[in-house]
Parts: sequence; C-alpha cells; structure tokens
Amino acid sequence: MSSAAISFPLLGSWSICPPNSFVLFGHTFYWYGVIIACGFLLAVTYCYRRSAEFGIKQDDLTDVLLFAVPLGIVGARIYYIVFFGNYTTLAEMVAIWEGGLAIYGGIIAAVITVFVVCRVKKISTLALLDLVAFGFLIGQSVGRWGNFMNREAFGYETDIFCRMGLTLNGETIYVHPTFLYESLWNCIGFITLHILSKKRPRRFDGQFFLYYIAWYGLGRVWIEGLRTDSLYIGGSGIRVSQLLAGLTCAAAVITVFTVLKSGRCSPEKLWVNRVAAAQAADAEAGSEGSEPEEPEDKS
Repeated sequence: MSSAAISFPLLGSWSICPPNSFVLFGHTFYWYGVIIACGFLLAVTYCYRRSAEFGIKQDDLTDVLLFAVPLGIVGARIYYIVFFGNYTTLAEMVAIWEGGLAIYGGIIAAVITVFVVCRVKKISTLALLDLVAFGFLIGQSVGRWGNFMNREAFGYETDIFCRMGLTLNGETIYVHPTFLYESLWNCIGFITLHILSKKRPRRFDGQFFLYYIAWYGLGRVWIEGLRTDSLYIGGSGIRVSQLLAGLTCAAAVITVFTVLKSGRCSPEKLWVNRVAAAQAADAEAGSEGSEPEEPEDKS
C-alpha cells in the first residue's frame, strides 16, 4: 500500500499519491522521519518556552532530552519486537528505518529515563513530567502524519463519512483513517491541556501528566480497536496497546481523584513554588554571586 493513491470522498473527487521519500544532496530522506523530527522540534520548542512555569531550568531539560530521546526510540523498538515477534536476526531487529516502532514502548522508556535523570540531578520528576506531557501530545499529533505518508496505521474497511480511500492497481478500498483520528485526538488534548494550564493552576505535581495519560489512553482504547495492524498478546486476540491504554487511563483517573480528595494539595508543595521560595531565601540572605540552593525533591 506504500504507493497507493490517497483520497477522502468527503473533500471531493481528487486524490494524491505523495512519495514516501525524497533525495536531497545525494541522500535519501524519508518523510516519516522528517515529520517525526518536525514534531519533536515543535514539542521541544514549546517545552523550552514554558519550562520556567514548572520550575525546570532549560539546561536541565536539555540534559533529560539527551538521554530520553534515544532511549525512547530504543524502548519503542523493543516493545514492537516483543509483541510482534517476527524477527530472526539482529540486523532485522535494529533496522528501525524499515518501520516498527510502538509509541507506548517509547513513552515507557522515556518516563523511566526522566525518573532516573531527575533523581541524579535532584529535580522533581513529577514537575518535569507535567511539562513534557505537552510535548508528548504535540509530537504524537504531528508524528501521526508520517503514517499518512507511508499509507499505514489505517483501520478496517468502512463507509463512514470521513473514510479514506486507498487506490492501487485500479482497485480502491475505503478504510478508517485511524492515523487522522489519533492526530486530531492528541491535538484536541494539547489545546485543552494548554488552556487548562493557563486558566487553572495545578494542584499537585504530576497532575497534567496524569491528565495526558488519561486522555491519550481513552482515545487509544477506541482507536486501537479500529486498526488492522495491532500487536497482540501471544495468540490471545487481546490487543496489547488497547489493554495498556485502558489500564493506564483508569489508573490515571483514579489517582487524580484520590490526590485531589486527599486534602494534601497546597501551592507551597509545587516544585515551581519551592524553587521560587529557595531563590527568594537565597537572595534575602545576600548570597550574591552563587547559585541558589535547590530544594530537595521528595516527589
């Protein structure tokens, strides 16, 4: 299907057949990778601009990204290999340019990496996860268009009004454009979370990350059920990403309500306010020319 013409009957009778790669200065570049890179750059730019609002230094964010990005790619590949299980050689396992990355594996690896780096640097893991939640939504929203260029990650055949047509050798099938569903779902999630972060301050560190987990999980439970390329748990017929999405969504919702109802939330406990208080105390003590002492991370 990688060379199929793409159409959307809702938008008229036109169709397009974009190449999945291009040559520049004698080198072949794949649109999938270019689009993923653009999503990453947009996500990083946004997070850099808002890092101070979460008490995170840009230098610390850079250090985290240097580890989380490559390890996230490794995690996405391992997740795919474990549940796809159709590789026989090491060369096949490492050939990520031929496809085969699972977003949940990337998220899990990135979160673990964030936790370890934050512990080493003694900054709040939960505050940083609140910040990168926005980046996850941006990157996933943009990155799904790489699937569009590859004609992949689509769903079952359908006659729904927003169906996507794939025409190859004169034969057309109409399918659920699940890549589009997920891109729009993540975009709506990002806009909602952005507005919410501006209108209503966080009650506790980790709150926005839990919102992200709940929102993404809810959408993925629905969208994964429409896809034709899901990874399954052995021969059980259970879609691994759908199961994981449902469990993490439920866990996130329960955690948010439990923490909010606990009565232990207070502005003073937020990392950004603890950093500001430490800096104010340092300035008041007159310790000019030295770095303000960072508060202890207890998250």
